[in-house]
Amino acid sequence: MNIFFSILLNSIIPIFIMLSLGYFIDKKFNADVNTLTKISLYLIMPAFAFVSIYSTDISMDLFRVILLNAAMVPVNFFMGAGASKLLKLPGITRKAFQNSLMFCNSTNIGVSLITLVFTNAPFASGGNAPYLNLVLSVQVMAMLTQNIAINTFGYINNGGDDMTWKKGLQKVIRMPSPYAVLCAFLFKLLPFDFAATPVWPALQFLRNGLVSVALISLGVQISKTRIDFKNKTPYVASFFRLCGGPAAAYLLIRLFGFDGVVAQAIFIASSTPVAVNVVMLSIENKGDVDFCVQTVTISTLLSALTMTTAIYLALILF
Repeated sequence: MNIFFSILLNSIIPIFIMLSLGYFIDKKFNADVNTLTKISLYLIMPAFAFVSIYSTDISMDLFRVILLNAAMVPVNFFMGAGASKLLKLPGITRKAFQNSLMFCNSTNIGVSLITLVFTNAPFASGGNAPYLNLVLSVQVMAMLTQNIAINTFGYINNGGDDMTWKKGLQKVIRMPSPYAVLCAFLFKLLPFDFAATPVWPALQFLRNGLVSVALISLGVQISKTRIDFKNKTPYVASFFRLCGGPAAAYLLIRLFGFDGVVAQAIFIASSTPVAVNVVMLSIENKGDVDFCVQTVTISTLLSALTMTTAIYLALILF
């Protein structure tokens, strides 16, 4: 129980403090969430991906992580399809329900959670975090997989009649993070130390800003949402995302044969709430925006308990 409360105090409460700061900043100054999002997507995320990959000894495990995360998307889709059919949801809400289960917040909260967990006991001590670069690289692979999936299948599943796979892929290839990962792999093959160049400190400064900017951005987004706490369906979707997601991840972790800190990082990241991008998809493609906004907000609030539990279980299971 002491470990449980230690996780809550050191890893979960700091996340919600940052979310609260973003919430109150928006209430006071009406912050521009689009600008914050572009800073994250086009500057901080590529730097984060490059530094994390370049600083890590690459093994086949990272490629298997991609396969596992790719498998997790259809598994969660069929879970959502079955649950939405039992609930007899209308078409537009059914698609929003499925997307809410498929796509977790691997960026705003996922990276922040992994960073905080693996820089605190029992994974770190005396200021040393020996597993941090490895688990952050695992999370980068998860983010890239989710980014590709949400901008292709997620886009089409939630989109209008004119949405195609081609349009979804065109959106993905305009994002800089995949190219940052490719560059990191290529630079690792070159016979010189890129970390000795003047560019490296700048990339590290950008990378270190990810947690704070991502969480403040999410807090701003929550501040702008409208919530109907009487609607029960978002609670059901939140339950499947927060509990069904880790259950599916556990089965896939065993199937792919992961163990140790890699398995722990995958399992912990699977407990994060619904991705904010699900709301963006609904807005752009005229989906069930109200349902998506409520599910993102409710799942984020409830995740304080479920993420703490997932971290505790990861220590026991793996």
